[in-house]
Amino acid sequence: MSEQCQGSLRCDPQDLQQAMSIHTRKVTDSCRDKDCIEDLRVYLTKGSQALLDTAASTRVRCAELLYTYIDVEPVAFDRNHYCIDVTFYYRILADATIGNTRPAALYGLAVFTKRAVLCGEDSRAHIYRSDTRLCGPDGVTRHFANRPTAVVEVLDPMVLSSKVREVCECKCQEDVPLQIPDAIRELFDDTLVQSGERRRLFVTLGQFSIVRLERDAQLIVPVLDYSIPTKECCETPGCAEDPCEMFSRIPFPTQQFAPNGCDSSCQDSCGIGG
Repeated sequence: MSEQCQGSLRCDPQDLQQAMSIHTRKVTDSCRDKDCIEDLRVYLTKGSQALLDTAASTRVRCAELLYTYIDVEPVAFDRNHYCIDVTFYYRILADATIGNTRPAALYGLAVFTKRAVLCGEDSRAHIYRSDTRLCGPDGVTRHFANRPTAVVEVLDPMVLSSKVREVCECKCQEDVPLQIPDAIRELFDDTLVQSGERRRLFVTLGQFSIVRLERDAQLIVPVLDYSIPTKECCETPGCAEDPCEMFSRIPFPTQQFAPNGCDSSCQDSCGIGG
């Protein structure tokens, strides 16, 4: 083990006490996305839909990510790569103005699905754990036991724009019913409207996400020492650190004591000048 450390900048052979085998997850592949999701339909609750149908104007306030469903399937023509289908469920909150009254809050569900193809490496080993339970008598658990694990990191989306459209009375195109999981439906205190409405709310969202594939791996790592916490436990907020000690680490604000010239930009920002 010391010979392996000789060519590494991460450890010192003199400090090496022992080698330890650890179990972790190796990232086989990853990608990042900046999605601009245009004209995403919002399925409003029954009460919110009634407000939208009679509203003079509507403004979307925010979007909240409720849940992310991830499905991993192998690519048929390349056994090393996998399709990751990701479905995002959002709660959309908006304000509707009806006449001269105070804006009323309305909310609903928006759903966005995307796909990424990443290298998950080939593994013939089937991994089972003591808490593994059979999904059914057809061996579904074994079917998934050698697939990599997909991980999605995503921020709450930004609302870029919104619009309200009248529903086409001629029914030019039949809408495909949205399959909403029961767990998502239970997050709303009213029925979500999918058909029969006069108007529909659409939003454009901006979303940042990272998608990666991981596989279980066993690694041997050098152990310099066991990690022992150095911070003492305290019972009241603010007792963990002395305030004077914290203040001593703040750099002196020299720039704030130096006089600045009064140029035109300064005059504008300070409210001076014509």
